Amino acid sequence: MALKKKPVTGMKDILPKEMEIRNYVMNMIRETYGKFGFSAIETPCVEHIENLSSKQGGENEKLIFKILKRGEKLKLDTAECEADLVDSGLRYDLTVPLSRYYSNNAGQLPTPFKALQMGNVWRADRPQRGRFRQFMQCDIDILGEPTYLAEIELVMATTTLLGKLDFHNFTIRINDRKILKAMAQYSGFPEDSFDTVFIILDKMDKIGLEGVAEELEKEGFSKDSIDTYLAMFKEITTDIEGVRYCKEKLSDVLDPKVAEDLETIITAVDSVKNADFKISFDPTLVRGMSYYTGPIFEIAMDEFGGSVGGGGRYDEMIGKFTGQNTSACGFSIGFERIVMLLLERGYEIPTNAAKKAYLIEKNMPADKLLPILKQAEEERKNGVQVNISIMKKNKKFQKEQMTAEGYTEFVEFFNK
Repeated sequence: MALKKKPVTGMKDILPKEMEIRNYVMNMIRETYGKFGFSAIETPCVEHIENLSSKQGGENEKLIFKILKRGEKLKLDTAECEADLVDSGLRYDLTVPLSRYYSNNAGQLPTPFKALQMGNVWRADRPQRGRFRQFMQCDIDILGEPTYLAEIELVMATTTLLGKLDFHNFTIRINDRKILKAMAQYSGFPEDSFDTVFIILDKMDKIGLEGVAEELEKEGFSKDSIDTYLAMFKEITTDIEGVRYCKEKLSDVLDPKVAEDLETIITAVDSVKNADFKISFDPTLVRGMSYYTGPIFEIAMDEFGGSVGGGGRYDEMIGKFTGQNTSACGFSIGFERIVMLLLERGYEIPTNAAKKAYLIEKNMPADKLLPILKQAEEERKNGVQVNISIMKKNKKFQKEQMTAEGYTEFVEFFNK
């Protein structure tokens, strides 16, 4: 059987230039989020299959890379269903593992607990631009904080990071799952059909109001409910007035505090932001995960043409492990997409460190090589990055390659 040199479909090799950008972004994440009080943690990449299949992960539960039982536990001859063969899987996000982590370690953690996670996740998805089956995810979560301070801190930390990475004119779209449900209830949709309504609403960007109306009709919903529902989207604005409209219009089915808290979040972020972005109310924002219980948000970037991050409040997930609900809210950035955008724009890492290349003539005697090595070590002690290489026949091409890697100075050593 011939060996294959290409990576498995949906995976990729990472070349030095990209790795340099990735490391820079990860360091910037640690530095920026650290200043907001987030502590780095780590969870295993393998999770119990029961946790991954608990109907919390939405469509991701259909994309699990499942792991067979091992050794004596794997009984192929007597297996009657998948559950007899599988006991774990690769995590598809960092939120489910975090909930298990917190439920297992809460007694050793402060309240509220501000967690930072960076790690690979796996989804058996269809690969496309900016989307792979293995990808790095970066999450910040605040556990044990029931007020809107958590949402404000998460949005501020994330937007501060994006600003430091030289992103401008992006938009934070924000909504609340309670407003979503109130609008559906006000319109007369049966409560057990809300998820179907939201799945269709989530397509608004692609199919428009008319397309949403057609799909709702195909599902058999009444014309009165559809007309009432879609009429609200025509009237709601994307600013504070839109939130106030919902508060007044839905007063019979929506706790006014929900709208008031959302208004406070938008106003606070807009007042203290230190990056170039806008925050807008978007009543069509759904977010696919069924575990969201309150405010939800996404980062939209025109240059990408889609979302590069998102999150929200999930106050009921940890309770599924402990039997007692714990306030929780998180924000995840699309690490891979952000790195891709930086690479596409030719982003240069800001650095004060000089990069110097020593080119040594081939077959340099040991007695002459030693002083060169000592000279390089002295320069490295002074903060200079020194790359020592044997001089190639095509020295011009060699220098061009190293220049592309950021080397600005070349020192040549000959055996004379």
